[in-house]
Amino acid sequence: MEQTRPGGIILATLSGWLYSSELARLTVGDDGTARGRLLGGQVSFMIARPQLPPPLGLLPDIDDGEERTTGLAADALDDWNTRFVAQLAAPHALRLTLNRDGRTEHLLIDVDAGAWAAAVQDGETWTVRQGRPARLWDDIEETVTRWRADGAPGLNHFEVTVTPDGQSVTWSRV
Repeated sequence: MEQTRPGGIILATLSGWLYSSELARLTVGDDGTARGRLLGGQVSFMIARPQLPPPLGLLPDIDDGEERTTGLAADALDDWNTRFVAQLAAPHALRLTLNRDGRTEHLLIDVDAGAWAAAVQDGETWTVRQGRPARLWDDIEETVTRWRADGAPGLNHFEVTVTPDGQSVTWSRV
């Protein structure tokens, strides 16, 4: 971005390890800040080798951790837009499912942070167990709930801002 002049256009891919990617068209301002909207369309790219998630190693003991009911069903992450919003809250989380004791457990693991969350369904109720240091499911549930309360705007309503200090992604309420 340092080599892009004011008014220049940058096409950037936003992705995480939940594999819901989007393309953004950013315009560079006079102050060097790049800003623009996601283009939408469920763009998917092969992740470059340096961007690959770290190896999982040993799975955490998902019988440990703090347990609570959750209003966010794990299968909500099957939806591309919801998964994109979720990965804003947990960009380094990997998602997998395990079949254990006759039920499917939906597992999110942030290998770098050492955090995990496991969600299971019992009838109409979803329960989640989480291991620290981060509270992956709490972060995801809060972000997805806020997005839904704002009308679940399409990804083309999301704006990306990139400054020398970092990147932020926001959405417009519908």
